[in-house]
Amino acid sequence: MHADFWLNRWENNEIGFHEREANPLLVKYFPNLSLKKSSRVFLPLCGKTRDIAWLLSQGYSVVGAELSQLAVEQLFSELCAEPKIIQQGALRLYRAKNLDVFVGDLFQLSRSMLGSVDAIYDRAALVALPEEARRHYSAHLMKITESVPQLLITYEYDQSQMDGPPFSISREEVEQHYAQPYQVKHLSRTEATGSLRKRIAAQEEVWLLTSHTY
Repeated sequence: MHADFWLNRWENNEIGFHEREANPLLVKYFPNLSLKKSSRVFLPLCGKTRDIAWLLSQGYSVVGAELSQLAVEQLFSELCAEPKIIQQGALRLYRAKNLDVFVGDLFQLSRSMLGSVDAIYDRAALVALPEEARRHYSAHLMKITESVPQLLITYEYDQSQMDGPPFSISREEVEQHYAQPYQVKHLSRTEATGSLRKRIAAQEEVWLLTSHTY
């Protein structure tokens, strides 16, 4: 999707994808990553997700990347956190205790800017992108994170019945993106909830991506 699509969604408050509470699948399956407390978790295309508040409450450090400055301003406001804002190349870094969020084009985020992370949580990034962009995204994500373990949530439905986002992603596509550096493990398949459920019958899938020596 073009950047203007998402920026307009935030400007017009068309954010049916935003959940008011932490995602239950995150709460249930995040322990599968076996992370130590204080580990640094990367959330690409994070919006103002309540998942960040949950991760912080569990003792983790969070780094996010988000296109919309409005979303990030709302995130920090809802967390009652006053950010320090630092310009880093083409991106702006909003920083508070245990929380860094880069504002701008994710593809402008480099490994050196991101710094070391211990895991990735992708609930809304891969599914937000059309097919061609997903190939670039997955390659970029692995490059800047050095393919650290990942908890990935996707949807699967009849794409001919509805245009994304969120887009339908099959098991075969997940493996095409990630099977080279990762061991791909399917954790669950349940009926999708929230705003997507009102639009189409869809399944929500949870994947654990780990190195072959993990």
